[in-house]
Amino acid sequence: MGHSRRIMIVGNGDVAADAAPVIDACDMVIRFNGCRNFGPAGRRTDVIALCNTGRPAKAMLGDAEWRESEAVKAAHALWMVRDPAKFESLREGILANHPELDDFCDDYTDGFAAFCAAEGKQHVVIDGGVHEKADADLRAHDPDLRVVPSSGMIVITHLLTEPAYRQDDIVLTGFSHEGWDGHPFAAEKRLIDAYIAEGRLSRLGPPHSSTSHGDI
Repeated sequence: MGHSRRIMIVGNGDVAADAAPVIDACDMVIRFNGCRNFGPAGRRTDVIALCNTGRPAKAMLGDAEWRESEAVKAAHALWMVRDPAKFESLREGILANHPELDDFCDDYTDGFAAFCAAEGKQHVVIDGGVHEKADADLRAHDPDLRVVPSSGMIVITHLLTEPAYRQDDIVLTGFSHEGWDGHPFAAEKRLIDAYIAEGRLSRLGPPHSSTSHGDI
Protein backbone atom coordinates (compact mmCIF):
# COMPACT_ATOMS: atom_id res chain seq x y z
CA MET A 1 0.00 0.00 0.00
CA GLY A 2 1.39 3.41 -0.94
CA HIS A 3 1.77 6.31 1.45
CA SER A 4 0.56 9.78 0.60
CA ARG A 5 3.21 11.71 2.55
CA ARG A 6 6.45 11.24 4.44
CA ILE A 7 6.27 12.79 7.91
CA MET A 8 9.49 13.24 9.88
CA ILE A 9 9.31 13.61 13.66
CA VAL A 10 12.56 15.22 14.80
CA GLY A 11 13.39 14.83 18.47
CA ASN A 12 15.89 17.10 20.19
CA GLY A 13 18.64 14.49 20.27
CA ASP A 14 21.50 13.87 17.86
CA VAL A 15 20.85 12.98 14.23
CA ALA A 16 23.05 11.35 11.61
CA ALA A 17 25.54 13.72 9.98
CA ASP A 18 23.87 13.35 6.59
CA ALA A 19 20.28 13.58 7.87
CA ALA A 20 19.54 17.25 7.10
CA PRO A 21 18.74 16.94 3.36
CA VAL A 22 16.64 13.84 3.99
CA ILE A 23 14.65 15.65 6.67
CA ASP A 24 14.18 18.78 4.56
CA ALA A 25 12.91 16.68 1.63
CA CYS A 26 9.99 15.30 3.67
CA ASP A 27 6.42 16.41 3.13
CA MET A 28 5.97 17.40 6.78
CA VAL A 29 8.52 17.98 9.56
CA ILE A 30 7.55 18.14 13.22
CA ARG A 31 9.97 19.54 15.80
CA PHE A 32 9.69 20.20 19.54
CA ASN A 33 9.86 23.18 21.88
CA GLY A 34 13.21 24.95 21.33
CA CYS A 35 14.11 22.92 18.21
CA ARG A 36 17.60 22.54 19.64
CA ASN A 37 19.09 20.69 16.67
CA PHE A 38 17.61 23.00 14.03
CA GLY A 39 20.28 23.36 11.35
CA PRO A 40 22.22 20.11 11.84
CA ALA A 41 18.87 18.30 11.70
CA GLY A 42 17.63 20.30 8.73
CA ARG A 43 15.68 23.54 8.57
CA ARG A 44 12.26 22.60 7.28
CA THR A 45 9.72 23.05 10.08
CA ASP A 46 6.01 22.65 9.47
CA VAL A 47 4.86 21.99 13.03
CA ILE A 48 6.36 22.65 16.45
CA ALA A 49 4.89 20.51 19.21
CA LEU A 50 5.07 22.29 22.56
CA CYS A 51 4.89 21.59 26.26
CA ASN A 52 2.18 24.14 26.96
CA THR A 53 2.20 23.80 30.74
CA GLY A 54 4.72 24.54 33.45
CA ARG A 55 8.13 26.15 33.28
CA PRO A 56 8.99 25.25 29.66
CA ALA A 57 5.80 26.93 28.42
CA LYS A 58 6.33 30.03 30.54
CA ALA A 59 9.94 30.30 29.39
CA MET A 60 9.11 30.01 25.69
CA LEU A 61 6.29 32.53 25.79
CA GLY A 62 8.50 35.02 27.58
CA ASP A 63 11.51 34.53 25.29
CA ALA A 64 11.71 36.94 22.37
CA GLU A 65 14.57 34.90 20.89
CA TRP A 66 12.34 31.81 20.76
CA ARG A 67 9.44 33.75 19.25
CA GLU A 68 11.70 35.26 16.57
CA SER A 69 13.68 32.08 15.84
CA GLU A 70 13.83 30.77 12.29
CA ALA A 71 12.14 27.51 13.26
CA VAL A 72 9.19 29.24 14.93
CA LYS A 73 8.86 31.68 12.05
CA ALA A 74 8.80 28.79 9.56
CA ALA A 75 6.21 26.69 11.37
CA HIS A 76 2.64 27.02 10.12
CA ALA A 77 1.21 25.29 13.21
CA LEU A 78 1.93 24.94 16.91
CA TRP A 79 0.62 21.76 18.54
CA MET A 80 -0.09 21.77 22.26
CA VAL A 81 0.78 18.30 23.59
CA ARG A 82 -0.86 18.82 27.00
CA ASP A 83 -4.63 19.03 26.99
CA PRO A 84 -5.51 21.68 29.64
CA ALA A 85 -8.43 19.73 31.12
CA LYS A 86 -6.38 16.53 31.29
CA PHE A 87 -3.52 18.25 33.08
CA GLU A 88 -5.81 20.00 35.51
CA SER A 89 -7.20 16.56 36.41
CA LEU A 90 -3.64 15.35 37.04
CA ARG A 91 -2.67 18.27 39.28
CA GLU A 92 -3.71 16.80 42.64
CA GLY A 93 -2.00 13.46 42.05
CA ILE A 94 1.19 15.04 40.74
CA LEU A 95 1.41 17.39 43.72
CA ALA A 96 0.84 14.49 46.13
CA ASN A 97 3.67 12.44 44.65
CA HIS A 98 5.94 15.21 43.38
CA PRO A 99 5.47 18.36 45.48
CA GLU A 100 8.46 19.93 43.76
CA LEU A 101 6.36 20.07 40.55
CA ASP A 102 4.04 22.69 42.00
CA ASP A 103 3.76 24.59 38.70
CA PHE A 104 3.86 21.56 36.38
CA CYS A 105 0.16 21.77 35.45
CA ASP A 106 -0.02 25.56 35.16
CA ASP A 107 -1.53 26.12 31.73
CA TYR A 108 -0.28 28.56 29.08
CA THR A 109 -2.43 27.36 26.19
CA ASP A 110 -4.21 30.70 25.87
CA GLY A 111 -0.90 32.50 25.58
CA PHE A 112 0.19 30.27 22.71
CA ALA A 113 -3.23 30.68 21.09
CA ALA A 114 -2.81 34.46 21.18
CA PHE A 115 0.70 34.15 19.74
CA CYS A 116 -0.60 31.95 16.91
CA ALA A 117 -3.42 34.36 16.15
CA ALA A 118 -0.98 37.28 15.97
CA GLU A 119 1.46 35.35 13.75
CA GLY A 120 -1.09 33.69 11.46
CA LYS A 121 -0.32 30.15 12.64
CA GLN A 122 -2.68 27.25 13.27
CA HIS A 123 -3.14 26.48 16.97
CA VAL A 124 -3.91 22.82 17.76
CA VAL A 125 -4.55 21.24 21.15
CA ILE A 126 -4.00 17.48 21.05
CA ASP A 127 -6.96 15.84 22.75
CA GLY A 128 -6.52 14.41 26.23
CA GLY A 129 -7.70 11.05 24.92
CA VAL A 130 -4.38 10.74 23.07
CA HIS A 131 -2.55 11.10 26.39
CA GLU A 132 -4.79 8.42 27.90
CA LYS A 133 -4.11 6.04 25.01
CA ALA A 134 -0.37 6.60 25.34
CA ASP A 135 -0.63 5.82 29.06
CA ALA A 136 -2.59 2.63 28.37
CA ASP A 137 -0.17 1.44 25.67
CA LEU A 138 2.87 2.21 27.82
CA ARG A 139 1.52 0.27 30.80
CA ALA A 140 1.94 -2.93 28.78
CA HIS A 141 5.68 -2.22 28.86
CA ASP A 142 5.99 -0.72 32.34
CA PRO A 143 3.19 -0.39 34.93
CA ASP A 144 5.10 2.44 36.64
CA LEU A 145 4.59 5.33 34.22
CA ARG A 146 6.27 7.99 36.33
CA VAL A 147 4.72 11.44 35.77
CA VAL A 148 3.63 11.80 32.11
CA PRO A 149 4.61 10.53 28.66
CA SER A 150 7.08 12.67 26.74
CA SER A 151 5.94 15.15 24.12
CA GLY A 152 7.43 12.86 21.49
CA MET A 153 5.29 9.95 22.66
CA ILE A 154 2.15 12.10 22.57
CA VAL A 155 2.88 13.23 19.00
CA ILE A 156 3.61 9.68 17.86
CA THR A 157 0.38 8.42 19.43
CA HIS A 158 -1.56 11.28 17.85
CA LEU A 159 -0.23 10.51 14.36
CA LEU A 160 -0.88 6.78 14.72
CA THR A 161 -4.47 7.25 15.89
CA GLU A 162 -5.64 10.22 13.81
CA PRO A 163 -7.29 9.02 10.55
CA ALA A 164 -5.81 11.94 8.59
CA TYR A 165 -2.34 10.35 8.92
CA ARG A 166 -3.34 6.73 8.38
CA GLN A 167 -1.73 6.41 4.95
CA ASP A 168 1.40 8.38 5.79
CA ASP A 169 4.97 7.14 6.22
CA ILE A 170 5.99 8.26 9.71
CA VAL A 171 9.72 8.40 10.44
CA LEU A 172 11.60 9.25 13.64
CA THR A 173 15.01 10.76 14.20
CA GLY A 174 16.69 12.52 17.11
CA PHE A 175 15.09 10.25 19.71
CA SER A 176 17.59 9.11 22.37
CA HIS A 177 14.95 7.90 24.86
CA GLU A 178 16.84 9.73 27.58
CA GLY A 179 16.11 12.88 29.53
CA TRP A 180 13.93 14.07 32.39
CA ASP A 181 13.25 11.19 34.76
CA GLY A 182 9.56 12.09 34.95
CA HIS A 183 9.06 10.58 31.48
CA PRO A 184 8.96 6.75 31.15
CA PHE A 185 11.65 6.64 28.48
CA ALA A 186 12.49 2.93 28.81
CA ALA A 187 8.85 1.99 28.29
CA GLU A 188 8.56 4.48 25.43
CA LYS A 189 11.53 2.91 23.64
CA ARG A 190 10.01 -0.55 23.99
CA LEU A 191 6.64 0.65 22.71
CA ILE A 192 8.18 2.50 19.77
CA ASP A 193 10.30 -0.53 18.90
CA ALA A 194 7.09 -2.58 18.88
CA TYR A 195 5.45 -0.07 16.52
CA ILE A 196 8.49 -0.29 14.24
CA ALA A 197 8.35 -4.09 14.26
CA GLU A 198 4.68 -3.84 13.23
CA GLY A 199 5.61 -1.53 10.34
CA ARG A 200 3.74 1.44 11.75
CA LEU A 201 6.86 3.61 12.14
CA SER A 202 10.48 3.66 11.03
CA ARG A 203 13.67 5.32 12.20
CA LEU A 204 16.10 7.44 10.20
CA GLY A 205 19.68 6.66 11.11
CA PRO A 206 20.90 5.07 14.35
CA PRO A 207 18.20 4.38 16.96
CA HIS A 208 20.35 5.55 19.87
CA SER A 209 22.05 8.86 20.57
CA SER A 210 24.82 10.09 22.85
CA THR A 211 23.21 13.49 23.25
CA SER A 212 23.06 14.95 26.73
CA HIS A 213 19.89 16.88 25.94
CA GLY A 214 17.67 13.82 25.69
CA ASP A 215 14.19 13.76 24.27
CA ILE A 216 11.29 16.09 24.73
